[in-house]
Amino acid sequence: MASSTVRPEDQDRAAERDVARRLLDSSAKLSYDPATEVDWNTPLDTDHHGASPEWSTLYGTAYWGELTEDQRKALTRQEAASVASTGIWFEMILQQMVLRDMYAKDPTDPRFQWALTEVADECRHSIMFARGAAKLGAPAYRPRRPVLELGRAFKTLAFGEAAYAAILVAEEVLDVMQRDWMRDERVAPFVRTINNIHVVEESRHMKFARDETRRRLRDAGPVRRHLNALVVAIASYYIVTSMVNRDVYANAGLDGARARAEAKTNEHHKSLMRSSCSGLMEFLASARLLTKPALFFYKRADLI
Repeated sequence: MASSTVRPEDQDRAAERDVARRLLDSSAKLSYDPATEVDWNTPLDTDHHGASPEWSTLYGTAYWGELTEDQRKALTRQEAASVASTGIWFEMILQQMVLRDMYAKDPTDPRFQWALTEVADECRHSIMFARGAAKLGAPAYRPRRPVLELGRAFKTLAFGEAAYAAILVAEEVLDVMQRDWMRDERVAPFVRTINNIHVVEESRHMKFARDETRRRLRDAGPVRRHLNALVVAIASYYIVTSMVNRDVYANAGLDGARARAEAKTNEHHKSLMRSSCSGLMEFLASARLLTKPALFFYKRADLI
């Protein structure tokens, strides 16, 4: 008589496919087209912020107290555009890593199909962020050249849990701040719509990234785990510290040198970042990716 016992690895694969099917179903029911959902035609109303003021890198500093309301709004618009530009940079890295991971795999597998759906989402998000930054009146903000080159190496070399955990860090940090912005009536309506679209669709991406990180770590030995914990932490440091470009202050009409100095020591912003990343750090700890060397970089980035 044939045994009806199902091997654990077969159960795991079935569960993973089921998750991917649910993500595909969710995407089919709840996705947006930024080309039609976002109001691109109404001129920018400079009476609005680009982000919740409390998320500004200068909020709570002496310099912030000296700014007029118009200067504060101009600054948050530049900061929001910088965050969007950094998002484009990392979403392009993400797309390449996901495509490389799925290369030559079974196209009938729901995980493969979900991965392509995620790449399609990220393409739309990148275009949406680009149009949003342009409407905010910002230049093309990019990370510094060394960071760009590190990103080029990371997208080429990162694999498995290192790729998916780094994807998760970038998405989680953006998710928390954008949830605040999309509810804030002080923020420009088109920016709120962009944030809402991104939050809804990225929630599925974060679910997939968490599941993939756990799955890839299932059989990882201590050396691999410690190495990739460090890789993820270093990537996270450069992602987070690149979000607000050093040129946003001058482009908002402020004293760039003074603004950068006060932003660097702004305890309010550091505390906001730490509190917003508490859930992410709990996940990384549960995955045993918060090693001592990794913690050094998370603390430097004010994520813990």
